[in-house]
Amino acid sequence: MTQNNRNQYVHIIEKDFQSSKKLSASIKMAEIGKEIIFDPSILDTYTYEGWKPVHHDLLVMCAAVEYADRRCGRNATQWSRTFCITVPVQELEIWQRPEVQTALRGMLRHLTGDSWHFTFVQAQNSALNGTRQGALPFGNNKKFALAYSDGLDSRCVSGLFDTDDTAVRVRVTKHKDRVKQGERPFDLIPFTVKLPSSRESGVRSRGFKFAAITAIAAQLSGVSKIIVPESGQGALGPVLLPLHQIYADYRNHPTFFRRMEDFIKALLEFTVVYEQPRLWHTKGQTIAAYLAMPGTSQEFVLSTRSCWQQRWNARLNGKLRQCGLCAACLLRRMSMHAACLDEPVDTYAISNLTATSYESAIPHSNHTRQSHTMVEYGSVGARHLQQLANMAQLPDALLRPHIFEIAQATGASEQNTCENLRGLLAQHAKEWCSFVDAQGQHSFIKNWIFGGRYDRSK
Repeated sequence: MTQNNRNQYVHIIEKDFQSSKKLSASIKMAEIGKEIIFDPSILDTYTYEGWKPVHHDLLVMCAAVEYADRRCGRNATQWSRTFCITVPVQELEIWQRPEVQTALRGMLRHLTGDSWHFTFVQAQNSALNGTRQGALPFGNNKKFALAYSDGLDSRCVSGLFDTDDTAVRVRVTKHKDRVKQGERPFDLIPFTVKLPSSRESGVRSRGFKFAAITAIAAQLSGVSKIIVPESGQGALGPVLLPLHQIYADYRNHPTFFRRMEDFIKALLEFTVVYEQPRLWHTKGQTIAAYLAMPGTSQEFVLSTRSCWQQRWNARLNGKLRQCGLCAACLLRRMSMHAACLDEPVDTYAISNLTATSYESAIPHSNHTRQSHTMVEYGSVGARHLQQLANMAQLPDALLRPHIFEIAQATGASEQNTCENLRGLLAQHAKEWCSFVDAQGQHSFIKNWIFGGRYDRSK
């Protein structure tokens, strides 16, 4: 591709890389070992009979895509970017196959809304393949892999489906947190991508990283099924209602996983299926289903984290809480309400949603400060959940494009998909209206969802 100013050029290089020609200053360089750092102690847990160099290549590719996505901010007036990325790989012949490149570009285009072009070069450093040892402790009783986090869905879905310890859990975080009571060990993302500062906050490529690493774990452990824990609102809501007319977020949508399956099959010659058993259930229904099982713990659910906010928006009197107002927190709160589960009073920094104004809901403490965008996160989140509830009243004709897309991706009939989507939207509307009503007639949340913000509706 001819170099021009509109394209974003990124070179992933190995340690001690020396180019035979002078590279343009516009090319962004990321060195493996500096900007992309693999943790050998985590990587060791991936060591297993069957590990191939192409698995390491796939991890490098995940890191390369994440680096490019975070390093190159989007234009304020144009969502799409065009990336031209050079990546060193050990299995050069595999990555140069047309079917691999076509599946990779198509999957990333669908996921991020960007255009991706790759140039693969032969990697010279294969040291990582010779240093790992030990066995992956998956055993031979595993039946499926599961992307696992501190979120409500992954905890509850793990409890629902991993009743006999048959799940390969892959922890979708770079943080090596302490294993909590009731949890079993799991693997972590084995690399970190470092940037001086990130210009892009959306980072849609995270979906690729989580899906790819889970696929590696599935192949190494000999299972062909991956369970995606996201419930219906989180999986379909961002596509049914894209925020501010930006490109829809497909990270947990069935259409992304079908493209991911095609890519994994082309690259690894491995057939894997991403299943979404809670696609047609609300998060509240998923929590309730888990708690209805014998021997479950409410504390296991209450100790999860949902908040997207930066720490300064969620810290109160020196203690890190959840902000209580972003879209993720509002969805969590309505879901807990639907499941009749009371949370401790110190769960949220902004806990009192019955307040008549946002200003009066903010905790009055010298040790607390919210960013000026906090009110934007809250009002947009409340409006989004209300608009999703309003969709329950739409005629079939207006839902038809979504029904067709989901039916094609899941292999279900359009009639069955329509019934499931209507059931999900109706249940969401019921839970959201009940939650809003519970905040009282004068809640600022109710004011926001009916058009008021900064009290301008008064």
